[in-house]
Amino acid sequence: MPREETGNQVNRRRFFTSAAAASAGLALTPTLAEAVPGQETAPPPGNLVDVTLTVNGTSRTLRVDPRVTLLDAARERLNLTGTKKGCDRGQCGACTVHVDGRRVLSCLTLAAAADGKKVTTVEGLERDGELHPVQEAFIECDGFQCGFCTSGQIMSAVALLREGRARTDDEVREAMSGNICRCGAYANIVDAVQHARSCGKAI
Repeated sequence: MPREETGNQVNRRRFFTSAAAASAGLALTPTLAEAVPGQETAPPPGNLVDVTLTVNGTSRTLRVDPRVTLLDAARERLNLTGTKKGCDRGQCGACTVHVDGRRVLSCLTLAAAADGKKVTTVEGLERDGELHPVQEAFIECDGFQCGFCTSGQIMSAVALLREGRARTDDEVREAMSGNICRCGAYANIVDAVQHARSCGKAI
């Protein structure tokens, strides 16, 4: 026969059952620090900063959370989605842009840190409707497959050609080693860089 429960045992069971239910409810309730799907978590009032950037030749002023990266500012606030969010950890190079002419990983660069500086994304390379020589070279040499990393590859290639270094194939591979191509199109990427160098057009 089942053992008869005392009042104390029943109270303890009810207590633990209620505590478990309450814990489950708290776990499912988003906290103030968590983002609700489909909603942008608003920063505390007064914590926004004004950032002025010259993006692809146009002055843009944004009011952003100080923690916003240059990558997110470009994609979500300026609608410049050519810059890709890959690893978001500075390991793949898909988010490469130029800040004052130097290549940077925009996922590791705060938008506020670029205040007052010139930012160039892949959208800013073409001139008067004509592709940049490096963009043309990537097409000519088939330097991409899925294309996700291509904008970062192109931005790195433009920078290293402007720097006037990395002339041999091995030097190009070393200079581009921070840009990962998961499709493995490295041989064609090197060919594209060298083709752009030899085409004689202004980089």
